[in-house]
Amino acid sequence: MNLRINSVAPNFSATTTEGVIDFHDWIGDSWAILFSHPKDFTPVCTTELGEMAKLKPEFDRRGVKIIGLSVDPVESHARWAQDIAETQGTAPNYPMIGDTDLVVSKLYNMLPEEIDGSADGRTATDNATVRTVFVIGPDKRIKLMLSYPMTTGRNFDEILRAIDSLQLTARHRVATPVNWRDGNRVIIAGSVSDEEAATLYPEGWETPRPYLRLVVQPR
Repeated sequence: MNLRINSVAPNFSATTTEGVIDFHDWIGDSWAILFSHPKDFTPVCTTELGEMAKLKPEFDRRGVKIIGLSVDPVESHARWAQDIAETQGTAPNYPMIGDTDLVVSKLYNMLPEEIDGSADGRTATDNATVRTVFVIGPDKRIKLMLSYPMTTGRNFDEILRAIDSLQLTARHRVATPVNWRDGNRVIIAGSVSDEEAATLYPEGWETPRPYLRLVVQPR
């Protein structure tokens, strides 16, 4: 399956540190973020899992569920969580998928289908492509995909910023400009005519170009 933005996120059943889940049922009516890791006890991922645990209240406030994935079994995840708590100050407070048979990694195009066998004997380098972030909407469609190399830690502040944009633009017919932050001006979508915009934004907007209409962020 060749996944793209707006593809339906593939459903799966998996064992996690919080029990067996059906992914779509687990998402329910929420937004969700799935972020993957090539192996337990890897250094960059250790810092990321701790940071995500610290930021969980921010994701909760936005109605976004968090789930992690690593190819190792959940028993290994539990031991890794102790290291994360000791080195990062916070243990994972969200479920972690054990993808020992590599089914989810392959389903989400993080590993090629032709790879045989299980996670046994595979190194982090073998699984280097299993470092992806998926943001999934309540409609179960992929809204954002980001892939990172093993040596570059993910910026979850940026992912929160992107989620703010995704949720705003899902509610209103706007787009967000470069480096946008919550509260900044936004762009009126091209699908909105000037006549309709006048009804939506009676206080007016700035038009540097006919195709670029800037307006106060709707609430």
